[in-house]
Amino acid sequence: MEFLYRKACLADAESIARVHVESWRSTYKEIVSDRYLDSLSIEEKKLKWERILSEDHHTMVSTTKDGVVVGFASVGKERSGEYDGELYAIYLVRDFQGKGIGRELFSRSISSLKALGCHDMFIWVLRENASKTFYYSYNPEIVKEETIIIGGEGYVEEGLLLSI
Repeated sequence: MEFLYRKACLADAESIARVHVESWRSTYKEIVSDRYLDSLSIEEKKLKWERILSEDHHTMVSTTKDGVVVGFASVGKERSGEYDGELYAIYLVRDFQGKGIGRELFSRSISSLKALGCHDMFIWVLRENASKTFYYSYNPEIVKEETIIIGGEGYVEEGLLLSI
């Protein structure tokens, strides 16, 4: 199957929200409480993505040839100012994982950050997320650990730094 990649536009907000919610529900099913995952709302995420996509952004989508969004990645300047760039999000619908889409979105994310003058990419990942092996294949350095609250429960996030 062939996939297309392009910069996200405002019309993609609902599709990105759907991918965001579906991927959270599949990726974090055995980690985060079902109650929290069930509470995720495509409509709420759509509003968030409409705000993001209405501004200057670096969000890419992957679509099928028919235009169905199956994944996305969003990058920009690192939020704390401690590092150059940051991968804010990268998510794929479960049925489309393992097809090279994540690697292509990641590669394009690195290119976007380089175009912004970044020399590194910071990434937060939940310690218990089995998909973190994807990031580890790029040999990042663990530079931070932090506990975050999701649905009233604490989870450890690892802060990874990758030279680009």
